[in-house]
Amino acid sequence: MVSYFSWNEFDKSVEHIANKCKLLEFSGIYGVPRGGLCLAVALSHKLKINLISEPIKNSLIVDDVYETGITLNTFKDIEGAMFFVLFSKIKPTWWNTVNISEKREWIVFPWENTINYQKDRNEYIKKRGLN
Repeated sequence: MVSYFSWNEFDKSVEHIANKCKLLEFSGIYGVPRGGLCLAVALSHKLKINLISEPIKNSLIVDDVYETGITLNTFKDIEGAMFFVLFSKIKPTWWNTVNISEKREWIVFPWENTINYQKDRNEYIKKRGLN
């Protein structure tokens, strides 16, 4: 199953995260490459938080999707960090999400090449051993 996430939905998600974080103080915002970069830039502007090149204590760490946890788990123990993803494929425990999606759902984001999404999906599945 494929879902297309629009720029309008992205903007609403940025607004949602910004509202959850507006009263908090962060040392910076880190977007996990590649999926979290657009979100980090948008939130950086919205919340007036500096982008940082690596996550540090008390940072806001963002990504596009939480699927296996492999990526975000590498940052889980950073003191005071807060985590947000646009989509989570499981119920969040220590991270936050805007949307819950099905495990089999492939989300095509507006910054991605919609023509090549099938190739991207197949490479991801192969890399993660999710056959």
